[in-house]
Amino acid sequence: MVASQRAFIADDIRTNGATPNPWWANAVVYQIYPRSFQDSNGDGFGDLRGIESRLDYLADLGVDVVWLSPVYRSPQDDNGYDISDYQDIDPMFGTLEDMDRLIAAVHQRGMKLVMDLVVNHTSDEHAWFQASRHAGDPHADWYWWRPARAGHEPGTPGAEPNRWGSYFGGSAWQYDAQRGEYFLHQFSAKQPDLNWENPELRRAVYAMMNWWMDRGIDGFRMDVIVLISKMLDAEGRLPGEAGSGIADGPVLEDGYSSPSPFCTDGPRLDEYLREMRREVFAGRSGYLTVGEAPGLSDVRNGYISDPAHQELDMLFLFDHVGIDQDGSKWNPTPFEPAKLRTVMMRQQAALRQAGWASLYMDNHDQPRVVSRWGDTSTEALRSRSAKALALMLHLHRGTPYIYQGEELGMTNAGFTELGQYRDLESINMYHQLVDEAKVQTPQSMLHAIARMGRDNARTPMQWDGSRYAGFTAPDAPTEPWIAVNPNHVDINVAAEFDDPDSVYAFYKRLIALRHTDAVVAAGVWDAIDVEDPAVYAFTRTVARADGAESKLLVVANLTSRVANMPHDSRSLLAETATQPGADGDGESSGAGFEASKLVISTVSEARTLSSMHDGGLLPWEAFVYRLS
Repeated sequence: MVASQRAFIADDIRTNGATPNPWWANAVVYQIYPRSFQDSNGDGFGDLRGIESRLDYLADLGVDVVWLSPVYRSPQDDNGYDISDYQDIDPMFGTLEDMDRLIAAVHQRGMKLVMDLVVNHTSDEHAWFQASRHAGDPHADWYWWRPARAGHEPGTPGAEPNRWGSYFGGSAWQYDAQRGEYFLHQFSAKQPDLNWENPELRRAVYAMMNWWMDRGIDGFRMDVIVLISKMLDAEGRLPGEAGSGIADGPVLEDGYSSPSPFCTDGPRLDEYLREMRREVFAGRSGYLTVGEAPGLSDVRNGYISDPAHQELDMLFLFDHVGIDQDGSKWNPTPFEPAKLRTVMMRQQAALRQAGWASLYMDNHDQPRVVSRWGDTSTEALRSRSAKALALMLHLHRGTPYIYQGEELGMTNAGFTELGQYRDLESINMYHQLVDEAKVQTPQSMLHAIARMGRDNARTPMQWDGSRYAGFTAPDAPTEPWIAVNPNHVDINVAAEFDDPDSVYAFYKRLIALRHTDAVVAAGVWDAIDVEDPAVYAFTRTVARADGAESKLLVVANLTSRVANMPHDSRSLLAETATQPGADGDGESSGAGFEASKLVISTVSEARTLSSMHDGGLLPWEAFVYRLS
């Protein structure tokens, strides 16, 4: 474990309910998608040595934790989220020795390293699964095997144990002729679900996790961890199975029912997470555990992340990244700031007394937020909207997560043809919804994928304006595994690194604020102006043991039109304004507000002080002002 070089939050300021305050309460995490970050050997894929070569960049940015998407040995059916050996590195990325070098290099720079952990499922090429294909093997019950439905020929339509569909399209059941039964896979058919009901399986998982922790990593981000407990009837049958006491859900437009109501936040989830905490993390310090939690409620997030319950430190919720969808991500709708505020109010309220939030907009599964919710119609609006969205998110209470390239304002890929995509989900869903169910046209589905598809986040990191964006050498023998975004010529690290007005420079300031300002890191969050359709506003307040109070006002116009400063925000500002021309503790603007109290803004200092006085906000103008 490595000790952070920055100051922790003093214990007289409450964070997640633990004492002492956890080290990650004022930390910032940076996610790396290894195959797209830096290619060191010209094979078209990013690798561990490439990541090591870019660590000084991350140190300059100021992040505290590096989170790696999976680098374990894998057939790469789902880009590494299908693991065939938990205790080896895929040759695409390097070797275990390269991993040890990377861990050491991250620690030398005062940062920590967190690995992705995928234990809801494995690859079908994992030794555990191959052994389970033999009914008499000790591993036979490590996965969810079920016989064909009575009266149906195994392997034919309708013979599946129930009607569940996979999140990647098609049935969630795959017939295996060798065993003569079906296995459950909520995702790809090459990603069979592990059976956490089996205690031997759980012990094997914990042993593997301890092996990595002993090797020097600093924790895990746990992929779809809230799916590991399935709902069963009294006889151990899944919903919808023949004779089950639990009925299946309705069949949806794609021809299948959803496993989500029965596999998300299952009845033994808390038990499993507490057991994992005891078996892996008891007696350790300095680590971080964060779980991916699709379908989990904000209330349950509060329970699981409450340190009193000894489960996980924080969770990634999904409801805020579903506000621009009509029932499905493939039916996108326009971004509305009011919808985002409504969801974030619930999330923040659930953690007011205890627990902690993961703050994110971008990751490897989400499209680029500046294309999704921002405005890329001009360079000025792209830059300003990227900053405004970042300011809005990073000023919330929780731990911010930055996805590679987000700090540059990288945009969606701009692909127009199905053949340009590599993502299994997008390709499968195109065929299912267009060719099979016929509920989308080719044009509407390509439009949806271009806006919402996961490959938007997976194009190579844009380091410079050269042929392959610096991801690999311009004369590399192999092209990158997925096309570079053409706008890398203008949007890249080299262009932004020394530009004080760049998106990159703005992110550096946001990170520094979280490290140095206890109000930003731990202040109580309160929404204001909750009826405004364009402006997202809130306050952050810290009350210390000595009775002193520090308070920040955050105001963000999250639209591409001029907006009026809403009522509550104007009132709070008026309470702190000096008379025009009067002397203040800091430099007076002449407009009643002090420049020294303007913490950060997406436009010039003079422009924001003028906006505060006049009561108008430019498109994507956002600022933080110190009220006390």
